[in-house]
Amino acid sequence: MLEHGGRLRRAALRYGIALEQWLDLSTGINPVSWCGIEVPRSAWARLPEEDDGLLTAAQSYFGVPHVLPVAGSQAAIMHLPQLRTRGTVGVLAPSYAEHALRWREAGHQVAPVTLAECPSAADVLDVLVLVNPNNPTGERITRSRLLEWHARLAVRGGWMIVDEAFADADSSQSVVSCTQREGLIVLRSLGKFFGLAGARVGFVLAAEDLLHALEEKLGPWTVAGPARFIAQHALADRPWHDAMRARLHAQCARLTALLQDCGLPPAGGCSLFQWVPTTAATPIHEALAREGILTRLFEAPRGLRFGLAAQDAEWARLERALGAYQALRS
Repeated sequence: MLEHGGRLRRAALRYGIALEQWLDLSTGINPVSWCGIEVPRSAWARLPEEDDGLLTAAQSYFGVPHVLPVAGSQAAIMHLPQLRTRGTVGVLAPSYAEHALRWREAGHQVAPVTLAECPSAADVLDVLVLVNPNNPTGERITRSRLLEWHARLAVRGGWMIVDEAFADADSSQSVVSCTQREGLIVLRSLGKFFGLAGARVGFVLAAEDLLHALEEKLGPWTVAGPARFIAQHALADRPWHDAMRARLHAQCARLTALLQDCGLPPAGGCSLFQWVPTTAATPIHEALAREGILTRLFEAPRGLRFGLAAQDAEWARLERALGAYQALRS
């Protein structure tokens, strides 16, 4: 199992701080979750049904006809490698580490690729896996470049998988609308923008035949009934989407300014997190953890990912902790 953010109970035990006293900035999950409706008893009592309205809501939200709900995008990450014969797969590095792991486990030859190497890699690879915006660096790839690389892959029957887990707050570079093209696969999730990671709902957007193959691989009832009900209504709540996008953009600017003022200027990010590469990542992470603030520590590349706080008191707490660390250093 790889390391991921959000392991709050382990941090609580390690640092001797009660769980409820932590400020968790380690995940990039929206701290203000969608919570607009109560789940009816029937959603718990019956097996999930495909014609319950979720698919229609997803088609409307993404603006495409072919969508497959899955148990979080992780389900797709684990099973997509099993739909191809073994080949050569390029995975953007650094990026979400589960992609490389699952392709390698399925017997494919996996090679890390940088953004600069992607154009030439698209001419020789069988599959190219990208994260956009990237996690953890926040780098963005333009829609035009993505479609150009996909065209190069598609000539040889290749795939391009674009993990857009952090794209809902700003989908200007999304390639969702082009997923009717053979070999272009987009992954989305309710976990980040909607703040519903615990619901375990994701979506795969691709050509219809590929989605049918993946659906067969996953089997029936992959998304629980209560999660389907919540997802349907969250996707349809357009006023909340608009208000939350405005809020997140403002909070992103607030986090960027706070980190800059504390001598930790971000090198990239998106509306849900900021990326700070620094050789002092470990001591900063430890200092904040001793104050009950959990960040996401990365060793390669060395740096910290900071998620958003939810309330003014939490923002002030982060500012004090960073200020205290800087004061000790000076």
